[in-house]
Amino acid sequence: MQFKAAAWHPSSRISEQAPGVFLVEGPASNWVVVRDGTGFILIDSGYPADRPLVLESIRHLGLQPADARAVLITHGHVDHTGSAAHFSGTYGTPVLCSPEELAHVQGKEKHQVTFSQVIVRAWRPRVFRWMLHAIDAGGLTARPATQARAWDTDTLRRLPGSPEAIPVPGHTPGNAAILLSGAEAIAAGDSFVSGHPLTRKTGPQMLHPMYHSDPAAALESTHRLDGVPGAVVLPGHGPALRMPLAEALAALRR
Repeated sequence: MQFKAAAWHPSSRISEQAPGVFLVEGPASNWVVVRDGTGFILIDSGYPADRPLVLESIRHLGLQPADARAVLITHGHVDHTGSAAHFSGTYGTPVLCSPEELAHVQGKEKHQVTFSQVIVRAWRPRVFRWMLHAIDAGGLTARPATQARAWDTDTLRRLPGSPEAIPVPGHTPGNAAILLSGAEAIAAGDSFVSGHPLTRKTGPQMLHPMYHSDPAAALESTHRLDGVPGAVVLPGHGPALRMPLAEALAALRR
């Protein structure tokens, strides 16, 4: 279980999982930097308090935050949108998400685990520690990315890595995974993960049901990833899964 932002250093938390594709493991959630000869993009952006780490991770790669071509958001939870408002407000960076997720990312809707869902489970030490971290990381005071807009296929294709969005609803109504087909990598966000502070389990797994808007739909919609090529999975929580996507999905459903 991570959480110690004070001990976080990019040299030990950034890994190049495919050419030009870097997974950054934050204190409690991940983000991805994708770069090529045309520039770079950021996929997700941690909690609000992770902003210095997000900026540091970009600079560690020899890039400047102001030069980001776009910030892509897999879904609108605060541990993935934490720096999005900063990028759009400070640098004018486009913040893009699926059309179905736009109202959530803009702060007009809320599809987040509730306080009551958490507090009834807070007697469990792992839940209690996660709750304290989420509060300390700005989870209750996050600024929505009000300038976010919906992506489309052509806009995504012109970005570094030529990302392709795959709708995987259920975690949130507009949740998406992002395929980087040229790198044979997929940023899964929270469609499924490889670890989380609430569990000791490692490897492909669904998040605890309380995190999903519709737990049954979240699992069922992973079938939308069937047949998608990929040699490495970049989850929103936990380390990279260096295995074919098909194998990860099979393990997830056992």
